[in-house]
This record gives sequence, C-alpha cells and structure tokens, in this order.
Amino acid sequence: MANPSQTTSNILISLGTVPVLAVLLGSKALAELMQQVGEASEELFRGDRLPVLHFHAESDDPTTESE
Repeated sequence: MANPSQTTSNILISLGTVPVLAVLLGSKALAELMQQVGEASEELFRGDRLPVLHFHAESDDPTTESE
C-alpha cells in the first residue's frame, strides 16, 4: 500500500498539471494571435489600403504673403 503523503502528493501533482498545460497552450495561442494582429497592422499602415493624397504645389502668386 502506498504512503498517504505520497498519494496526496501524486494527486496534487496530477491536479496541477492541467492548469500548467492550459497556460502553456493559451500563451502559445495568444502569441500567435498577437503576431497576426501585428502583421495586419503593418499591412494597414504600409499604405496599400490608404487613399492617395494629392498635395497642391505652392503657387508663385504675388497676392499671397508668406514669411
């Protein structure tokens, strides 16, 4: 027959294994999600999906004053 303290230790280790594995798998999934969000934001700010802004060149109009 097994020692009662050894049995208690085995049960505690068994119960603690599931949360540790869940944290490991969850952190891996979160890291992949953050990677995808980062890549999506790079695509957005790269300019492919942004409209082209046309700036007018400054004219040599003598009626406007610039300092």
